[in-house]
Amino acid sequence: MSRMLNKIAIITGAASNPGLGYSTVMRFAQEGAKLVITDIDMVGLAAVEKELTAMGAEVLTMEQNVVDEQRWQEVIDATVERFGGLDVLVNNAGIAVLKPINEYTQADYNMQMDVNLRSVFLGCQKAVPAMKDSGGGSIVNMSSVAGMRAMAAVSVYGMAKAGVQILSKCVAIEHAADGVRCNSLHPGLIETNIQNDARRDNPEGHAQLGTMVPFGRMGYPEEVANCVLFLASDEASYVTGAELVVDGGLIAG
Repeated sequence: MSRMLNKIAIITGAASNPGLGYSTVMRFAQEGAKLVITDIDMVGLAAVEKELTAMGAEVLTMEQNVVDEQRWQEVIDATVERFGGLDVLVNNAGIAVLKPINEYTQADYNMQMDVNLRSVFLGCQKAVPAMKDSGGGSIVNMSSVAGMRAMAAVSVYGMAKAGVQILSKCVAIEHAADGVRCNSLHPGLIETNIQNDARRDNPEGHAQLGTMVPFGRMGYPEEVANCVLFLASDEASYVTGAELVVDGGLIAG
């Protein structure tokens, strides 16, 4: 298949398997993209690179702390040098520290706002010039349903993810004339390594989560990756400044 044939794409937070970044990388590779994959976990990233190489994908692997502004520019520059441009950025890297508001420390707050919001700002800021030079492009920013609905124990996480939503809209408006699209994607409860941690820490409570979803189950990373693929591809050529919810109906009511 060739929905992303020769598209040059950067995906952050690509090492965790199962994870949204990993699944997105695999879908993009299946559709012919040239990939730049980044993470702070170089062991995990090496395993992903090995899989991609076996698939015949062209891939550049880079260590990246997404809150480091200089490293963002280095990733963009390396992408352009290796592949000749930039068509797609998926700002996927993120963390979740879920606590009641009175239990958050300042360090908890700073870390979540930095990784979940400031990194997305930096990625958009650094990617737009390269996309303009390439004749346009698509930015997909990973948000969450927690950025759209109030939930217990997600105050700071939700603040950051809500910020991603409005940031995406602003970038979309500012750069529509440049051919750069920007959208946010809002997953609900998805079976990733984050859920594995929650299942280990609170098995009884975690078992009840799927019952909250009208579909009666959590989503699979591949189901989110398919939606990232749509927003990144030319099939979404008239879609910008939008939010795509992928939650099995969790917040529909």
